[in-house]
Amino acid sequence: MDFALWSVIVGMLLVLMALASTVLKRLPLSTGMLYLLVGIGVSPLGLHLLALQPGTDSRMLERMAEVVVLLSLFTAGLKLSAGLRDSRWALPVRLALSAMVVTVGLIALAAWLLLDLPPGACVLLGAILAPTDPVLASDVQVHEPGDRDKLRFALTGEGGLNDGSAFPFVMLGLGLLGLHDLGTAGWRWLAIDVLWATAAGLATGWILGMATGRLVLHLRREHKEAIGLDDFLALGLIALSYGCALLLHAYGFLAVFAAGVSLRRLEQRESSGEVDARSVQQALVDPDRSLAESAAVDPRHAPAFMAQAVLGFNEQAERIGELTIVIAVGAVLWAVDWSSADWRFVALLLLVIRPLAVGLGLAGARVSRRQQWLIGWFGIRGVGSLYYLMFAINYGLHPALAQRLTALTLGVIVVSVVVHGISVTPLMAAYENALEARRRG
Repeated sequence: MDFALWSVIVGMLLVLMALASTVLKRLPLSTGMLYLLVGIGVSPLGLHLLALQPGTDSRMLERMAEVVVLLSLFTAGLKLSAGLRDSRWALPVRLALSAMVVTVGLIALAAWLLLDLPPGACVLLGAILAPTDPVLASDVQVHEPGDRDKLRFALTGEGGLNDGSAFPFVMLGLGLLGLHDLGTAGWRWLAIDVLWATAAGLATGWILGMATGRLVLHLRREHKEAIGLDDFLALGLIALSYGCALLLHAYGFLAVFAAGVSLRRLEQRESSGEVDARSVQQALVDPDRSLAESAAVDPRHAPAFMAQAVLGFNEQAERIGELTIVIAVGAVLWAVDWSSADWRFVALLLLVIRPLAVGLGLAGARVSRRQQWLIGWFGIRGVGSLYYLMFAINYGLHPALAQRLTALTLGVIVVSVVVHGISVTPLMAAYENALEARRRG
């Protein structure tokens, strides 16, 4: 009976989302908010169909969050079509580095002053909550590879980079808690966890993305082979990049993001600006696949077709992943000890720490005041923070400390899903209207 009921609930939800997708884009309501309500509804707080617990189900939750973040990071990388020398890259890099460090430091300071946590736990909490979420932030990200808007590019690039750049601080926090070897005076942390893991992760993803893309294009252009199964190509490249990076003791999140950027960069180099975008789009939706097969092997269109086909599949997989993990978040809320949460801290993070860190990180950058304000506001927290929380719990975090960090983290995630979900449609609509007015003026 439970399986039949689950089938009805999931089926109704998927059909509802398919029918209401265009309506939701016009309402102050996000898909994440709906999925969260469904998760609460199927938990012991509602129908009692799913009773997840942060402690006993931490392994499963970590893996679920890990897979969804990987899909989203690869998608984010594929969306960023700007060349690496493009000045727009300065914004996400500064957000993922300087603003990230400031955010971790301010969260750690706030946790030490307000929450009376030990220093290691303060740093760990800062690392868990510092990264913005690439999964739930799709409404403020780049819509298509040709989108040149600085705001969307900055938020997309930041979400792709800082899910990996937060890892050194996670390891630092765990080290200060006695759960990870930092080395004498922190030398091991700096050499391995910061320098090697970051550089090797980015290099691994870039090399594998470029090599895989070149091989596929060679087979398609020269031999008319390796046609179709672009979904296998997407999942294979994600798994290959992630697995190789982990085997090298590097950060797999950065590797997967770099693989997406690399594949998009290859498409730009190979296309040489001669692509007929309309022809590629028609080939992608061709029902009998004849146009698709022609575009896949066409010397001019093959790179763009490959990149767009991989991106299209990944976006669909990312949506399904978002549905799954956010329902899981809603289904675990019943088991959280909310007396351990501090709502002052949540407000401080979203309303003060994030805007202040962005302001310091982007000091002197060529962005308008409106763009900087929106970047500061849309520091959406979600699946990435859930992953780092579960990673820390499974790394050996003390149960009492794990319980407290769980309440704080999930409190931030829930509030972020709600307040950012309500505000994203009107704020982005106002931003787009202002841009359109400036163009006409």
